[in-house]
Amino acid sequence: MLSGGSTGFLYCCCSRQFAAPASPSRSPMQPRRPEGFDGLGYRGGGREEPGPGAKPYSSSSDLSHWVSSPPDIPGSRNLHWGERTPQYGVGPAGTPLGGVGLNDEPYPAGAGTSSEQLNRFAGFGIGLASLFTENVLAHPCIVLRRQCQVNYHARNYHLTPFTIVNIMYSINKTQGPRALWKGMGSTFIVQGITLGTEGIISEFTPLPRELSHKWSLRQIGGHLLLKSLTYVVAMPFYSASLVETVQSEIIRDNPGILDCVKEGIGRVIGMGVPHSKRLLPLMALTFPTVLHGVLHYIISSIIQKFVLLVLKKENSQSLPTESSNSVQSMLDAYFPELIASFAANLCADVMIYPLETVLHRLHIQGTRTIIDNTDLGYEVLPINTQYEGMRDCINTIKREEGMLGFYKGFGAVVVQYTLHVAVLQLTKIIYSTLLQNVA
Repeated sequence: MLSGGSTGFLYCCCSRQFAAPASPSRSPMQPRRPEGFDGLGYRGGGREEPGPGAKPYSSSSDLSHWVSSPPDIPGSRNLHWGERTPQYGVGPAGTPLGGVGLNDEPYPAGAGTSSEQLNRFAGFGIGLASLFTENVLAHPCIVLRRQCQVNYHARNYHLTPFTIVNIMYSINKTQGPRALWKGMGSTFIVQGITLGTEGIISEFTPLPRELSHKWSLRQIGGHLLLKSLTYVVAMPFYSASLVETVQSEIIRDNPGILDCVKEGIGRVIGMGVPHSKRLLPLMALTFPTVLHGVLHYIISSIIQKFVLLVLKKENSQSLPTESSNSVQSMLDAYFPELIASFAANLCADVMIYPLETVLHRLHIQGTRTIIDNTDLGYEVLPINTQYEGMRDCINTIKREEGMLGFYKGFGAVVVQYTLHVAVLQLTKIIYSTLLQNVA
């Protein structure tokens, strides 16, 4: 999913306008390249092969067709406010950035190129670590959070992280580590279906996938409609993934990697695993699913833009200069986007947590799912709810479990984002240490 590199590549093109005249012995199918081309080590050096009409490629104008700029690493563009990652182009003085001529040594010892390369790779690594924490390392918290939300029997609401850690230890002790990592593959499948559906719909419809700076109310409406259609398409697969996540490991068979897709399609066409009569139709789940997804997207987007604006304004007052600390300037330039994304997801999860509890209970009803006892950690409980819809679910929770019933398992959210903060701080320390050692 993530790809990129930190060094430029030399492409051996076959375009006629850049090739030297062919020698008499060259076959018509032989690829044309500049004389003296020596693979990745070529920098316009002085190896010239004699030949009729051969033209040495030693000037920067000739080489500009053969030397490409390095591709951007996802996340590395955030290292500089208001611009993309600096490319290995021609500087103001007619030489490449860093003052290295094309006929000179490409990366002389003591130049700042190694520091910039390390900076790009470290930025890629920090973004990857954040992604790993959100989707892999925090998955046990998501499992416990969802099990607590759908467990209407529970007397312990697990509102604090201390009780969540305790029950997490009990489940791991009785069922093994697999009990805390179940359903992780299906969550990736749902994310892939969501991204793919959004891309396909945006390609074949005028609905904008992204909003420009000069947005209008019509563009916003079309963009939110695109998001709504995406959530509707992914809804049956999300429901199947939810079942895999909360199903107890004690009675669960080993699911296949594509069982989520198979059960989602079966849910749409009315075939597959038999369900009880209490199973709600997909039409009854459409409104709460779309409402949850759109509200989460709107809240997270607004907060992310606001945090980025505040952090960018603070950093603009202390723009990096040639004499400033390069390590601190790089940290101040890169981390704001990670911090903004972290704050946006946290605020959105907290604000719509009650709606998420209602949504999960509606999705799980009638699926004959058996979950772990979140009070003890070593027993199982069936889900036998009989909600008639979203409004009935809200009234029933309020009447039988109180207002705090909407926040069952909230301690798992605290553990999840505390873990995320710890990983971000650790990678920031490693990042700054590496840059200081290079500097």
